Amino acid sequence: MTLPSAAYRRLCWLLASCLLVVLACARASEPMPAAEVRPHEPQKLAASHLPNAFQIHPKVISGGLPDGDAAFRELADLGVKTIISVDGATPDVETAKKYGLRYVHLPHGYDGIPEQRATELAKAVHDLPGPIYIHCHHGKHRSPAAAAVACVAAGLIDRTNAELVLRTAGTSENYRGLYQSARSARRLDEQLLATLKADFPETAAIPPLAEAMIAVEHTHDHLKQIAAASWKAPPEHPDVDPAHEALLLREHFTELLRLETVQKDPVEFQRYLKDSEAAAQELENQLRASAATDAKAKTFAAISQACTACHQRFRDVPLGEK
Repeated sequence: MTLPSAAYRRLCWLLASCLLVVLACARASEPMPAAEVRPHEPQKLAASHLPNAFQIHPKVISGGLPDGDAAFRELADLGVKTIISVDGATPDVETAKKYGLRYVHLPHGYDGIPEQRATELAKAVHDLPGPIYIHCHHGKHRSPAAAAVACVAAGLIDRTNAELVLRTAGTSENYRGLYQSARSARRLDEQLLATLKADFPETAAIPPLAEAMIAVEHTHDHLKQIAAASWKAPPEHPDVDPAHEALLLREHFTELLRLETVQKDPVEFQRYLKDSEAAAQELENQLRASAATDAKAKTFAAISQACTACHQRFRDVPLGEK
């Protein structure tokens, strides 16, 4: 058998090389698959002044209200550039500015995140400088939901990971609307996010009912601290007068009942407010009379239980079920 000549072998090698080049070029011209969004498991932050703070994504942290210089200093030390409040209370814009932080106020309720608000949150997370700190009051319910929805819509985390954010932060399953918002979150088109016009106010107008409810929540929190301190001024707030806090709580309920919108609300809702108003008055009397600890605890528990029942019945109902 005669072996191929050297010229023939060179020709075969040249043809094979050309074929490999053609195949490589063909593969290079094929469109690359879209990059998959990798899930990010929320990580608890060792933050001293930021309640329930979790890193949702390298760009996004969820947590509770930053209160006072120490909290804003801690945010600055974490490298945070933007703060987004989804709480109804007016943000402390001035203290934030002192530490070089920008505030954006995009509040939403416990009943879920409306589509328009979800889009604005996604736009904010997509466009504004980070890291971004998203907070509500306690950092357990509204802010984890907002962070999850915004991160999914902006393409930072996979939608299958959204509910994990809420569960990790301790969001109560009673907030069905918040869980529903997380489960229904979808990634928005990049072009849509880039061209979307959005307003990022430092403070947003709050309806009178929501504003009054915020006042109730804050005063109720003060009374919880007082109860934990054996019905005395808590160490962290030595200037707080327990009986006066009960008086303020009673006044908040009284003012709520005076609102025209509340007077048109269901009788059951008004009954919750009236019962709470009476219980707050009783608690004030007990505090001024130095009543037994068990009696004060029972009265305060009645107020808390009424608030929980009212919230489940009227506040936490998912948007689509109202």
